[in-house]
Amino acid sequence: MAYWNSPTDFIQWTSAALERSEETGKMESEVSAELYKMWLGTYAVPQAGHCWEYTDDSWNPDGEMCSDRAPCCRLLDMSDEVLLMVLELLDPFSLLKLGGACRTLYRISNTDSLWARHCRLVFGSGFRNGCTDYTPKEAFKLLYMWGKLYKTLPCNRQLQDLLFSGLPLKRYWIQWLTLEEMVPLPPVQLTDQAIKAIWGINKDQLDEKHKVTDESLEDADNCLYRYDWKELHNMAMKYHGDFTKLQSHVLQKMSMKCHEDLEWLYCQFMHYRFQWLFSYWLFGLSKSCAKQLQRIFLWWKRFDKRKVSSWGSSACDVEYLASLHAITDDYWNGKLACGDENIGIQTVENYFSMCRSLLAWILGRKWGRFKQKKVYQDTLDGVYRMLKAEMQVSVVNHEQFWAAAKVQMMRICTLEETAGNYVNWKLIDSLPCYRLYMTFGDSFYLEHIKGFLTRKQLISNWLLKEENFWVRNLLPESLFYLLEYDTKIYEERLHGDTMVAHLTRLIWLYLHSGHQLYIDAMKGFVYECAYASFASQIYESGTISPFYTFNNTFFVDF
Repeated sequence: MAYWNSPTDFIQWTSAALERSEETGKMESEVSAELYKMWLGTYAVPQAGHCWEYTDDSWNPDGEMCSDRAPCCRLLDMSDEVLLMVLELLDPFSLLKLGGACRTLYRISNTDSLWARHCRLVFGSGFRNGCTDYTPKEAFKLLYMWGKLYKTLPCNRQLQDLLFSGLPLKRYWIQWLTLEEMVPLPPVQLTDQAIKAIWGINKDQLDEKHKVTDESLEDADNCLYRYDWKELHNMAMKYHGDFTKLQSHVLQKMSMKCHEDLEWLYCQFMHYRFQWLFSYWLFGLSKSCAKQLQRIFLWWKRFDKRKVSSWGSSACDVEYLASLHAITDDYWNGKLACGDENIGIQTVENYFSMCRSLLAWILGRKWGRFKQKKVYQDTLDGVYRMLKAEMQVSVVNHEQFWAAAKVQMMRICTLEETAGNYVNWKLIDSLPCYRLYMTFGDSFYLEHIKGFLTRKQLISNWLLKEENFWVRNLLPESLFYLLEYDTKIYEERLHGDTMVAHLTRLIWLYLHSGHQLYIDAMKGFVYECAYASFASQIYESGTISPFYTFNNTFFVDF
């Protein structure tokens, strides 16, 4: 619980919290959300003699605090100066979202001082010196969009088509490329005036050795120069002094441009970024590495051979491949690392690095194929369940995956020992307690599994008793199959009003609870079904078969 005697105390506490966040490595957005909530809690008007106290009181959509201890107040009742102090704690994306709430917050969130601060943090300059026609918010938007897009060049097919189509680049895209030191394009050939207009470099800074000497290529009034992109970038950096001034120069040149194409490309990137980066990761490796990844990706997986046969081709169903693993399916749908595509793909890469180590370890053991496959699949399922929550918010490295895999393998060996044989192991692997033990390792679930196997054996022993010989011969095959020891009972088969569904429910309830009531009900239902089958045969044939008259009292137990 934090106490403040005045807003000044809160500001001092805020500064200290931000310093602590730098030491602990917290994301700025996490700290911002925490500070924002703490600030709202302190806005309740205190009674005389009371401290400013943060509480966990909730807020309704109108911005009012629901509390019996504090009077109602509204967020929008704050002055613009106070709101600015609050909004300074937010990251750029939270600031944009908040600006969409209402007109007042939109006006405050567009304040130049807020965006100048973010521009300084990200790009090194607040862009408030009048050298550009853009506001700090517009400058942040354009520079951020271009920076994000250019980083995706290896996997962004649309940007590749734009830059590598072989056609002369538009002046607009050349202007953006001046910000990049490494540009994978052939040397540029432009006039000295064009170079000055784009990079800002004067003619006297150009080297004569780069001058095009072929008279057929020379302009009548201007000389052509041939430069690598990196050379021009370094010359521009030297001419302007630093990168922020080069950014200001680019923004100034862009002041009269339409940015619809850039915005469209960015929207496409935001929509397809997970699919693009996953496809690049899956197919963009060298031939030998790609083949090894394919083997690990498909090892002991049930898959459609027709879809997998087109691996790496333009006809490949990448979404289907992503669905083969829970972690890749999560990444495809943007559920890893809070939606950060770069951190998420690192987690995916670390996961399959663990798979490679796990597979090598398992294949090195003198186990049967069933046990190898079972340990591998159950370990991967357990690792995913164990680290799912962490994967959704941050990157998980190879060491974390491998540590979780070792824990899961230890628990699998305990479950194998509890089962005693492969038949029992197959029976218990679909139980909720099996998954719970794999997740938590609590011995309580082991005892439940042991009880399950004991009760399964009791049902089988009862069916095989000599006095139930007539039941085994009269019971319909579908019902007899459910009573056999090695039959797995699945949860999805518990529903319905058929005899099979009814018997399945009774067996399920007894196996998981152990109550005598359910096994008595099960026996009665089985006897009833067997007798009904016998009566049906009598009705159809009109006679009693000698086979069923071995004991005139066959129905006494019923």
